[in-house]
Amino acid sequence: MNPSPIAPPTAAAPTDFPPTRPREVLERWMQAVNHGNVEALLGLYDPQAVLIPTFSNRLLDTPAKLRDYFEKLGSREELSIALHEKTLRTQDLGGRLHALGGIYNWRFLVDGELLNFEARFSYLVDLDRPQPILHHHSSQIPRML
Repeated sequence: MNPSPIAPPTAAAPTDFPPTRPREVLERWMQAVNHGNVEALLGLYDPQAVLIPTFSNRLLDTPAKLRDYFEKLGSREELSIALHEKTLRTQDLGGRLHALGGIYNWRFLVDGELLNFEARFSYLVDLDRPQPILHHHSSQIPRML
């Protein structure tokens, strides 16, 4: 994808109350990644959430596993993530349950070189919960055959 449609996350939202819109969950998540704030990231995931992460071959289903993953990822130099705005889709699943999907771009140093990793993502969020992320899948976009 062309890098021009990548938009940085919006200004940090207050985090002393649960998000009220599905997109706000994603915005807070990106802000936490971009600021290396593991506690804020973990605060978005329900204690029973499942994360199928971009940079691991493991399914993460406990707060301790999520913490370990985000601490390791957060140790990457110049770590950032940005959303390809035009790809974001939100689905209302009834009540305050929503699915979000789209493409974001990870960026960090690998062996002194700044690399980009485009990834597709999906979230299942319940805005009635103080920790709204129930399920999160993210995988690098494969090469076309």
